[in-house]
Amino acid sequence: MSARALLERSIGESASAYLLHLRPAEWPIMTAHFLLGTFLAIGWPWPWGWTLLAWFLFVVAMNGGTLALNSAFDNDEGDIGYLKNPPPPPKRLAAFGYALLGVSLIGSMAFMKIKPGGHYFFEIMMTCVLMSVLYSVPPIRLKARAGWDLLINCLGFGFFTPMAGWVFTGRGLERGLVDLCVGFFFLFAALYPLTQIYQVAEDTKRGDQTLVIRMGVVRSLTYAIFAAIVAHLWFAQAALHAGRNPAFLVISLVAWLGILIPWRMRHARMSDPEHERGMYRALAAWAVTDMSVLILLWPKHG
Repeated sequence: MSARALLERSIGESASAYLLHLRPAEWPIMTAHFLLGTFLAIGWPWPWGWTLLAWFLFVVAMNGGTLALNSAFDNDEGDIGYLKNPPPPPKRLAAFGYALLGVSLIGSMAFMKIKPGGHYFFEIMMTCVLMSVLYSVPPIRLKARAGWDLLINCLGFGFFTPMAGWVFTGRGLERGLVDLCVGFFFLFAALYPLTQIYQVAEDTKRGDQTLVIRMGVVRSLTYAIFAAIVAHLWFAQAALHAGRNPAFLVISLVAWLGILIPWRMRHARMSDPEHERGMYRALAAWAVTDMSVLILLWPKHG
């Protein structure tokens, strides 16, 4: 029996639909990227109580609520990111998403007592909640506006996620951290169009002007290659600022280019399921990047 079937059997199809639209398949990826910031801030061990609370608020409540809100207004019929064959959005899915966003925002206020940098966690959460609403909810619905959809995702996942994992520990903003987060901003700029290529037909039918629809697949893949290179230049700057040799980052860059360049060369012969598998291979390259950065920038005091 599959995990999904077991879930539906345990709590019922109606309740499981709410949980599935939080897209828990993405939680391991968000968790790794979030905790990367924690590792780089304080090494090991962690303050487990605060870490679990921060993880729940950012990964489950804020990110999950964002995705639930997104599903409530998209009404996708085909596969969506991190959820194959999604169940129909439940009637109160939007309200459920709003409630989770509220929990994430109110809960993050507890971190304001952690000095000197804990207040940044609340400020990041407040910014991400605002972006979540602007991204998914009509009439603004920035995800349907090419360029804005990219910016929101690069900020939310790429830039703010490792930063949130860093600042909840109480450490403030530092130049090396900002360089690193800018690098992840551009790395998500490389990943984001890959999440849209296999959804072009459905997005076109809905009338959304996504980045890939506006740019076309070829230019989107070319853009992803350059964005990945720029990201690694920012990672190298963060390494140099920390007094580390950035040569180790070559492993990560090769992982990205080894996926993107062949993809661009044979994209015209690829089906939508093949494009979707390419997106998941890029997520594996992201994991290589996280591990490379973790090894390279492990704090000397940790």
